[in-house]
Amino acid sequence: MSRHRIVRTMDYNDEYDGYDDVYGHSVDDDSCISPTDAQQWLYDRARGQQSMSSFIRNNNDIAEEEVGEVEEEEKAYEKLRRDSENFQMPVLNEIEQARLTSCMDEVRSVVGDTISERRLVETCLKFGYDINKVLDEILNDECDRKAKRLQTEDLTNTTVAVNNKGIGPTKIVKSITTAATTTTTPIVKVTAAPGEVKRGFEINSPNLQSSPVVSGRNTPIDISSDDCFRKTADTANAVVNLFKVSKEQSQRDAKQLYNKERADQKHHLNLIVIGHVDAGKSTLMGHLLYDTGNVSQRVMHKYEQESKKMGKQSFMYAWVLDETGEERARGITMDVGNFRFETETKSIALIDAPGHKDFIPNMISGATQADTALLVIDATRGEFESGFELGGQTREHALLVRSLGIQQLGVIINKLDTVSWSKERFDEIVQKLRTFLKQAGYRETDVTYIPCSGLTGENLAGPASDPSLTSWYKGPHVLAVIDNFKIPERSIDRPFRMSVSDIFKGTGAGFCISGRVETGVLVVNDKVLMGASREQAHVKSLLIDESPQNTVFAGDQVSVTLSGIDMNTITVGSFIYDPQHPMPVTTRFQARILVFNIKVPITKGHPVLLHHQSLIEPAVISKLIAQINKSTGEMTKIKPRCLGNHSCAVVELKISRPICIENYVDFKELGRFMLRVAGVTVAAGMVTLIYDK
Repeated sequence: MSRHRIVRTMDYNDEYDGYDDVYGHSVDDDSCISPTDAQQWLYDRARGQQSMSSFIRNNNDIAEEEVGEVEEEEKAYEKLRRDSENFQMPVLNEIEQARLTSCMDEVRSVVGDTISERRLVETCLKFGYDINKVLDEILNDECDRKAKRLQTEDLTNTTVAVNNKGIGPTKIVKSITTAATTTTTPIVKVTAAPGEVKRGFEINSPNLQSSPVVSGRNTPIDISSDDCFRKTADTANAVVNLFKVSKEQSQRDAKQLYNKERADQKHHLNLIVIGHVDAGKSTLMGHLLYDTGNVSQRVMHKYEQESKKMGKQSFMYAWVLDETGEERARGITMDVGNFRFETETKSIALIDAPGHKDFIPNMISGATQADTALLVIDATRGEFESGFELGGQTREHALLVRSLGIQQLGVIINKLDTVSWSKERFDEIVQKLRTFLKQAGYRETDVTYIPCSGLTGENLAGPASDPSLTSWYKGPHVLAVIDNFKIPERSIDRPFRMSVSDIFKGTGAGFCISGRVETGVLVVNDKVLMGASREQAHVKSLLIDESPQNTVFAGDQVSVTLSGIDMNTITVGSFIYDPQHPMPVTTRFQARILVFNIKVPITKGHPVLLHHQSLIEPAVISKLIAQINKSTGEMTKIKPRCLGNHSCAVVELKISRPICIENYVDFKELGRFMLRVAGVTVAAGMVTLIYDK
């Protein structure tokens, strides 16, 4: 057992004997301090240093403050506070109350909380809720007050200066009068011009830090200030002068260089394959590549044996494009697959897009890199209906690629062998699709319908041979349709722009980015700018399909090795561009959008996901400016409360961080975007106005 102490009879002197640091006991310190320390640290009343009488005696010329008057600003503040506390809102009907609240919110977003509630309400009622007139009145009144305050300060300073010179009272009055008549502060009237009022204040995001390994010449410029970047051409030229490029880069003739480099080569075409999940897209293109000799028989035999072991022999052709283990195990395409092959007249960059609705962002990223598209349809009974009529991806994919600027479309009616090559089934599908695609904006001359079978290879790389098909179909096969696609016009002579779709570490120094050259020309040893931070980088090498290139042009899928910049400063979705013609950087822009079939109407403040090229960025629809007629472009309603199905409107979007984006009229390739909410595409848009950063 433990020893118990009898506390009531305890002798504490014996209990704590030898302890010097017991709480509540004083400690006798045998040591002493020196007289110098005592004089420095100990208080001594005799010295009189802390005496108030000695302080007053030594400082007898202190001027007392005047307490008779309270400063004008404090008076104004107290008055504003009392007005706000004691003010009662007027009794209005519901409509007038709503107009008053809306007007007050708009004015508050400009002037902040500096105006009292009473004054704001009275001004709104006085001018009939006209925001521009209310702002004129309040801002001009503030200018008048500021001018009077500055004038008073000038007079006070003049009085002090005169008194210091020892001039009498008569002279003081005369000098004050002279100052008031000669140095009157001019009063500037402020007018809130319609369309130019900046409501609210803009928060400049902190400048992005450059990498510590970046040299001084690559230090990003400060683009957060208004004087650094503007939409006007004069300021754009000023920004250009901040970055130095070689004489060869600044005076390059893009057209002449293209004719020199690509005159004897086949035209490049970017082709995307889209459609509902399990429509047979990967199998179709894998079999086409095998029939054209782009996949060897040995590799195909290997895929066949491996797919048999997994019990998925019918997927062996899909494995040509579905290269990851997860895609092969699940039997669906998840990421965008790429393959390059050649036809008689073209070099095709094939993009195999996923069809599952969970991977629509990957499909959008691939569609932004394409020039033309193949829409694959499953002709099996019930499968076409589920993909087209019951909320499948056939409709959404066709709308997406059309909204992203793709005009040529090849519609492949796949798996027609499952219905014994029925002409009635083919005509039924074509009739439904023709009506829908015409409404979506496709011209009938740009759409071709081809029956085929991806698994058997019928009508893929050569003319059809099955009698059941040849008895009623005399059209071209799939490869001929691809070869007959028109090459879209390339913007080679425009300033260089390239979207970044992937970032990886190369084998040598620096790092690599891959993507599509949207416009312009890029040559080895060029200087480029990176993203919103505008850091300068050096192009070390260029690759197309692992083959080195000295020059790449608009429309090419390339890998670029960069140096002179940190890898962490660039992200997927950003851009590299020409230092002489930099891209606009903004957090707010105006756009014209076309709303799709949605369940919940779009309102002001609606959060969305902005898909721009490979960029996915959260955004907010901050304003509904006007609703317009999508056929004529005429304005039908100003400031609508909401946007419903199939409506067209002009809106303002706000992003949380700066991004690079272009006007549609300047760069069609970079002026388009998509808006998605909760995994559903709700609208497609075009940028019409970029606000100043």
